[in-house]
Amino acid sequence: MSLREQLKKEISELVAIDEREAESKLLTLAFLNETNELFDESVVEHHITASAFVVSERGMILHLHRRLGIWVQPGGHIDQGELPAEAALRETLEETGLPVTLSTPVRIFHVDVHPGPRGHTHYDIRYILNSPPIDPTPPPEESQEVYWFAFREALERCEPSMRGAVSKLEAEMTLRALAD
Repeated sequence: MSLREQLKKEISELVAIDEREAESKLLTLAFLNETNELFDESVVEHHITASAFVVSERGMILHLHRRLGIWVQPGGHIDQGELPAEAALRETLEETGLPVTLSTPVRIFHVDVHPGPRGHTHYDIRYILNSPPIDPTPPPEESQEVYWFAFREALERCEPSMRGAVSKLEAEMTLRALAD
């Protein structure tokens, strides 16, 4: 199965937490059906990005985006030849310094379509990553405002458009804790 077909399958199977995610699912599936170049921001103004909800027993990671001044999860653009899940891992390590692993089973957890810089549109594919409960150590060129938050604190701090995703993540983590 091609990457495009795999993304379409996983996104189709997502249960949307709210209207925003439901609309993002539809927009992302349409984008995957209509566009040849999915990832290269230098070629197209609309492209797939990848981000991560990093979790541990300390809660979840948020960082203060340097340019936008908002509290969000780590993530960014997908490099040439990279899979979205690999980009989520790389971007998280680059932005937080945390040694993370993909949550298993590896699957898309959430999608969101939002404006990016320079008039671009980001079709953000979001994964859950696990981290040891250690303090983040972002490199000097990244935001130094990277912290663990309990889910309720994250809901208060995060960019308002993320609240549905954070609620979905909290429910997922509660279910996992009950299963353990």
